Amino acid sequence: MHVVHFFENKTAILNQLLVRIPTVDENIQLKGRKAKVVDIIQLDERHYHVNVLFEKIVKKQPLTKDLGKKKR
Repeated sequence: MHVVHFFENKTAILNQLLVRIPTVDENIQLKGRKAKVVDIIQLDERHYHVNVLFEKIVKKQPLTKDLGKKKR
């Protein structure tokens, strides 16, 4: 078992005990979000730091022109 710490921009996302360590450029899913492994740093024989890059979430813009013209 290996202790794997997942980071995004120096922010700790998740710590897990894993049997298999993810590889570089592997697509994984953390906390329901798609991520890609960027870098892996081995601290000692059991501890690993994995840097990930999350996929951008595109938020839809509401239609503002219809909001002010409601009939009463």
